[in-house]
Amino acid sequence: MSSTPDLSSLRIRRDEEAPSGGGVGRGTAILVVLAILVAAAAVWFLVLAPRRAIAVRTATVSATGGGTLSSAGISANGYVVARTRASVSAKILGRLASLPVHEGSRVRKGQVIATIESADYEAQLAVARAAEAQFDAQLRQATRDLARAQDLRRQGLNADVDLENAQTKLDVLRSQQASAHAQTRLAEASLENTRVRAPFDGTVLRKDAELGEIVAPSGAGGGLTRTAIVTMADLGTLEVEVDVNEAYIAQIRGDQSARITLDAYPDTSFSGRVRQVVPTADRQKATVQVKVAILDHDPRILPEMGAKVLFVNDPEHAAIASAPRRVMVPAAAVVQNGSGARVWVVENGKVTDRSVDLGPARDDHIEVRGGLSGGESVVVQPPANLRNGARVRVVGS
Repeated sequence: MSSTPDLSSLRIRRDEEAPSGGGVGRGTAILVVLAILVAAAAVWFLVLAPRRAIAVRTATVSATGGGTLSSAGISANGYVVARTRASVSAKILGRLASLPVHEGSRVRKGQVIATIESADYEAQLAVARAAEAQFDAQLRQATRDLARAQDLRRQGLNADVDLENAQTKLDVLRSQQASAHAQTRLAEASLENTRVRAPFDGTVLRKDAELGEIVAPSGAGGGLTRTAIVTMADLGTLEVEVDVNEAYIAQIRGDQSARITLDAYPDTSFSGRVRQVVPTADRQKATVQVKVAILDHDPRILPEMGAKVLFVNDPEHAAIASAPRRVMVPAAAVVQNGSGARVWVVENGKVTDRSVDLGPARDDHIEVRGGLSGGESVVVQPPANLRNGARVRVVGS
């Protein structure tokens, strides 16, 4: 007979103290709290902090002047333009019936470059010519009637009133014939206005309308109505317009030689000559516009290309002392107090106040003679709560 197994070792002893595990639980709780703090800090710096940045408007400090002085001469940047250029439009309102030219087409003065639907104008011309022919026939008959009345009067076979009536009828028909002739000329002119002709010899630069579109004289368009059909220019009148710092303008004169370099062909230069120094200055930019004729006619030179012009120095016109660079800042960006004039400069999303030495004002800008070099971004109408190092958010410029 087998003995009964001893199960006492499996009994749960509730009176014994559970093993200590509190140290591990406290460590886990600390790690969880630290993770929450790190996450909160990340949310603050990535989301909440930028939103708390001060909203400001900015403007860019400009360095005016289009010319620089070198031993070879003054250089300035500008653009190629055509002196003879036109946006050609129709003289009358109508639907575009034909447009036989395209970009690059060479046209002669007086050549038809577009036509407007003209059926109604042709009908008006036919009516006017028919009326003129009718009056011509009546006038011939009235002339014969007057001749007969004069012959009968000489024979004493009619009264003076018959002769007067014949003469009056002839005079009336002559005036009616003149009116009909004028109506015919008007109808011919109206029909001719349906033909758009080139105003000068040149090249079509751009088509501004397509077949089937409604075109109208310049200034009379509206909605979907086109006011220009093509834009054309005489490429033989190409020149470069540049803005030269007014401090250098005394060294520029008419017919002065120049070298022109296009941005598209930096390794090639073209000869030029000063055609005109515009007799007025731009007080906003402190520059004077100079127009330089291109003497080397090359098919690679196209309107609106960027160009650099070097005005060649002449020993008889020695270079004058170089002019200082003019740095202009918006007047609304300057803060003046007891410590002098200052501006707030934005760099990497933060602002720094900077002292500036001011010069004369030009409209809504002030010349800065020290403290800025041009190209900086400054706060316009800075709020009162700006501080050095404050984070800002640009909302306009």
